Amino acid sequence: MRSFAAQAFALQMVMLLVLIIAAGAVLVLQTRSNILTDARHRTRSVADAFASAPGTAAALDSRDPTAILQPRAEEARKRTGVAFVVVYRPDGIRLTHPDTALIGKHVIGPYKQAVQGRPFTDVVTASRGPAVDSLVPVFRPDGSVAGVVDVAITLETVNAMVMDQLPVLLGGVGGALVLATCGSAWASRRLRRQTHGLGHLELTRMYEHHDAVLHSVREGVLVVSGEGRLLLANDEARRLLDLPADAEGRRIAELGLEPRVAGLLSSGRVTSDEVIPAGDRLLVASTRLTDRGGGPAGSVTTLRDTTELRAVSGRAEEAQERLRLLYDAGVRVGTTLDVVRTAEELAEVAVPRFADLVTVELLEPVLRGDEPTDMADMCRAVILGDSVDPPVFPVGGRVTWLPGTPMAVALESGRAVLEADLTTHDWLLRSPETAGRIVDHGIRSLIAVPMRARGVVLGLADFWRTDRRGPFEDEDLSLAEELVARAAVSVDNARRYTHAHGVAVTLQRSLLPRGRPEQDALEVAHRYLPAQAGVGGDWFDVIPLPGARVALVVGDVVGHGLHAAATMGRLRTAVLNFSALDLPPDEILIHLDELVARIDQDRAAETDPITGATCLYAIYDPVGGHCTVARAGHPGPALLRPDGTVCFPEVPASPPLGLAAGLPVETAELDLAPASLLVLYTDGLVADRDRDIGTGLALLRDTLTGRPARSPEETCRAVIGAVLPPDPSDDVALLVARTRLLDPADVVEWDVPRDSASVARVRAACARKLDAWGLQEVGFDTELMLSELVTNAIRYGSEPIRVRLLRNRATLICEVCDGSSTSPHPRRAALTDEGGRGLFLVAQLARRWGTRYTPHGKVIWTEQPLHGDGGPQTDRDLSDLLLDRWDDEAL
Repeated sequence: MRSFAAQAFALQMVMLLVLIIAAGAVLVLQTRSNILTDARHRTRSVADAFASAPGTAAALDSRDPTAILQPRAEEARKRTGVAFVVVYRPDGIRLTHPDTALIGKHVIGPYKQAVQGRPFTDVVTASRGPAVDSLVPVFRPDGSVAGVVDVAITLETVNAMVMDQLPVLLGGVGGALVLATCGSAWASRRLRRQTHGLGHLELTRMYEHHDAVLHSVREGVLVVSGEGRLLLANDEARRLLDLPADAEGRRIAELGLEPRVAGLLSSGRVTSDEVIPAGDRLLVASTRLTDRGGGPAGSVTTLRDTTELRAVSGRAEEAQERLRLLYDAGVRVGTTLDVVRTAEELAEVAVPRFADLVTVELLEPVLRGDEPTDMADMCRAVILGDSVDPPVFPVGGRVTWLPGTPMAVALESGRAVLEADLTTHDWLLRSPETAGRIVDHGIRSLIAVPMRARGVVLGLADFWRTDRRGPFEDEDLSLAEELVARAAVSVDNARRYTHAHGVAVTLQRSLLPRGRPEQDALEVAHRYLPAQAGVGGDWFDVIPLPGARVALVVGDVVGHGLHAAATMGRLRTAVLNFSALDLPPDEILIHLDELVARIDQDRAAETDPITGATCLYAIYDPVGGHCTVARAGHPGPALLRPDGTVCFPEVPASPPLGLAAGLPVETAELDLAPASLLVLYTDGLVADRDRDIGTGLALLRDTLTGRPARSPEETCRAVIGAVLPPDPSDDVALLVARTRLLDPADVVEWDVPRDSASVARVRAACARKLDAWGLQEVGFDTELMLSELVTNAIRYGSEPIRVRLLRNRATLICEVCDGSSTSPHPRRAALTDEGGRGLFLVAQLARRWGTRYTPHGKVIWTEQPLHGDGGPQTDRDLSDLLLDRWDDEAL
């Protein structure tokens, strides 16, 4: 292995050689640059002198400018040592040149700038090779350009000048190299003797080990020379003796040490574990001499601080208490997904074990579950302490910290701020009212910690101590930061859950019906309560149907979250569409079952399929008080009779939607007395984790029994207050409907024989009834529609044929039923067709019309507003034209 000195010598030589070569190259380049600059100045000055010489402009305008200027140019060239002096005309024709063969030839190169009156200097390629070229215009007395003077020095000449100076430069470089080599050789030989031939790796490792041991040991080490000067002191010795920064190299007597300590270090005597008091410390010193074995005179002293041994046990207990506090924070903070409760749990952990009073302020968007954008709006969320009258902002109040206060500084910097003594802080001047109340209350110390999660400030936690316990210290700062950091993660999780829950609730409420549709069959009230643990898929609906009937729907999608809410919206939309087709309850549930099965198939690869839904669908007819009910996996309805008794009607149960696998759905037929209360609900009302469905149904029965006079709205309030579980784990949908019957005087029916002559009799009977009802205004339209519908029933339907007129609050309903299941449909009739326009007339005259099927046939119905207000306007000209072509018999 080569010695360290040899390696250092080789490295120095390489570095010196590189530096000297670089310096030589720089000198050569600098010399060449200087000569090139001189060439630019020389050519420019020669060109300026020749161009401005007397007679140059006049010679250019003479008959033979070459004869006058050629001798002058050659004389100037030889006298100045330039390569050439050439004079051009403005059109670029040479008038002078050292090579006379080029006189009269056009110049090659840039010269137009000089012709325009702007002189310039550049490196160009001339007829004699690359050259530094200066072009100067020759001006006439009137300022116009008479010609151009071109003076150049070839780069070959410049390089020759550089080469003339090169020997001097190289000589200087060589001399520097020789001197550097000699100096490096002398330094390397001396270093080899001092390092005993060790390599640089061994020396570096030895120094690092010695330095690490010296400054990391928990004992002070001091090296003192034989003259009484401090040669070395490690970090622990500086701390124990409070040595100044420039202590090394100074005499012991000049360091201001305790007399016994200074005497021991200066005495040079050998000691072992000698106890020496030094201020408030008790040191144990051991001294050894360094001149044993031929070393330099001096001593080495080690110091140990025994006073800290007494504090070790106290610090251990304090550290253990801090660990217990952090453990309790990890267990007790974040047990719920409520933002405010999480902040309260932080305060409960810290009081009184860490602080006498804890306040937590949260940004208003955090309380709402939104992402915080700025720190402008902050509210006090928690106050917890042993004071009954805390001198701070109340809970729920808006908090504003003035600039310069510890809280404002913590929020602006994003770091915790410790104020050990609030009475000396200048915030008393910045916020005298608030600060005065706090100080007067006995609070003396504060730690303000910004609550941050994912790099976003959520709020501020303030830990306060009164004068009954010691102030906060620097060690308390890290503990407060750790407590708040753990709580901040839980607060952020709660905020994000609140946001997601709010989005789901908003989505679900947007999908539920808003308001109550206008209808006369039922008086309806409803309630929807989302679960605290997560939004579910409960829904309800009140759907007016043709014939003054009303459909009541209550359903529940299995599961919680956005997916359940979105699926609920799809099912509700499907129910509305199926209801528009006027399908019976059992067929609607069969179609819903197929829809849910398809949705489950589409989500088969996902982790949260629907796995079913429940639904109850009921249709109430106010003409006879008849109600048809079907259910798929859903709890049956409750019925409160007018006499105050309650029953749960038997409705055949079918499997939940999506699980029926094509099984038929059965219905129940109920006859409801007027003023009965029909109560529909989801299982979240009567069933819970801690209560079976039987107990819930019993509570519902007890709540309803004996209260038939209560309105549906009052019944909703009573049921929610008495039956709803204290902490529901599922959504709750409740629908209460009080039944009504149409006045028999508002209903009329006629049997129609299958004879075309019956049409006129039906029209006449209809006209008489409308006159009795005072509806003469809509009589013509009603007779015309009834004629068309009865005619269709006679021609294309089958017996029995019946006609029914219904009058409710705002609508007149015409129904024609027959025993056929074929449905009529409108078509466009040709001009030559005698028929085909009946349903067209019905569509023009009625506000709505349609067909519904019954077990014994079909019913074609129309609706039109009473007194003709609000419905489509009849094209009277078209009606007159059609009526003129057919009489009653023909119709």
